[in-house]
Amino acid sequence: DTIYKSIADFSFIDQKGNVVTQDQFKNKIYVADYFFCTCQSICPIMSTQMQRVANHYKNDDDIRFISHTVNPEYDSVNVLADYAAAHQARYGQWYLVTGNKKELYDLARNSYMLDASEGNGGEDDFIHTQNFALIDKERRIRGYYDGTNPKEIDQLINDIALLKKEYSAKKSL
Repeated sequence: DTIYKSIADFSFIDQKGNVVTQDQFKNKIYVADYFFCTCQSICPIMSTQMQRVANHYKNDDDIRFISHTVNPEYDSVNVLADYAAAHQARYGQWYLVTGNKKELYDLARNSYMLDASEGNGGEDDFIHTQNFALIDKERRIRGYYDGTNPKEIDQLINDIALLKKEYSAKKSL
């Protein structure tokens, strides 16, 4: 049997000013990433790729997306709302979240395993990763994908479809 890493409980504030917890993702497959709104390098590419995946699954209530800011000091609810609008993030499907920096960074490093660098979420700590994590309905990591690489995003889209088939097969047993 494969042992999967599970995502810890979390609580952040989304682009509408609402609290987002693991409850919004209960019994959902979801994709998680980290970004910041003023990034001029990888983040705009990642957000465009996340938008592509979200559009692919726009009519599928089983799929969700969560983008966590790495710059909560700047990325306020209003800034996130503008960024969400620019990337056509459908509320209820794609959440852009902010919160306590230490908690955001701890989740990135110790749950999603998206950043291997050491850090404590302090003033000089900074995470900048292009990786997306695919999370299953049991809050387990099922894959990593380079959010700047269209071929890897194609693979993510395919892997979500495979995961959906896996759940469908389990239901029919």
